[in-house]
Amino acid sequence: MQRFFPVLFVFLWSTGFIGAKYGLPYAEPLSFLLTRYGLVIALMGGLALLMRAPWPRERAQWGHIAVSGVLVHGVYLGGVFVAIKQGLPAGVTALVVGMQPLLTACGAGLLLGERVSLRQWAGLLLGLLGVGLVVSGKLGDGALGPMLLPAVLALLGITAGTLYQKRYCARFDLRTGSLIQFGPTALLTAVAVAGFEEYRIEWTGDFVFALTWLVLVLSLGAISLLNVLIRNGSAVNVASLFYLTPPTTALIAWAIFGETLTLTALLGMAVAVSGVYLVARPNA
Repeated sequence: MQRFFPVLFVFLWSTGFIGAKYGLPYAEPLSFLLTRYGLVIALMGGLALLMRAPWPRERAQWGHIAVSGVLVHGVYLGGVFVAIKQGLPAGVTALVVGMQPLLTACGAGLLLGERVSLRQWAGLLLGLLGVGLVVSGKLGDGALGPMLLPAVLALLGITAGTLYQKRYCARFDLRTGSLIQFGPTALLTAVAVAGFEEYRIEWTGDFVFALTWLVLVLSLGAISLLNVLIRNGSAVNVASLFYLTPPTTALIAWAIFGETLTLTALLGMAVAVSGVYLVARPNA
């Protein structure tokens, strides 16, 4: 069953961009995320109490799990949502965040002692090329300027969070661990909302649908799968899956919104899949 987790994770994670497309027109980005975090904490807290889930025994473990949560959820999601809300084209956002597997590979050798083979480096570069081809027709025009900053912060957040979690807290209960991750993230996001936003939300049908989807499918489903993958796999192999997010998102957008799929995008999908295969393929 677990061999299907990477495929399921890529699909669920890719739908997050669709959820953002539905919900962001009706809410400020950080206010949207704060509401999402609050619902996740309420749902996962009730589940943890009902099932009497175990909590970490060591105080240091609480801190490590909290730090990884702030990086993966707060910095990454906050950066992506703010970048899209400010008008950064989704293609550019995907391309910036698509640098994550390469950065993770660099950090994995230094921080985790993971050896990245020449075949894996070739796969990482091939995957990045594939992502570039997929989003090449959606890069947009005009000066991007400050809009790039939150996307770069998102890239650094998801990279640092993946490496940090793999090194310091790869194993924890998914129920109580989620509470420890989302609690500090919600607190810091609330401070940011108080300083920069007015907590404006229009409770339309589209927004409620997007919020429900992001809470249940992304924050509870995809994040739990990501934690399992980080626990059981190498940081480089897990990071390489993010190369498949832009192609999968493009396919979903084609199916739901009727967006055009060019021959270049289809070629890019094939290249990205080939790159991930080279990274994740077991050594002979």
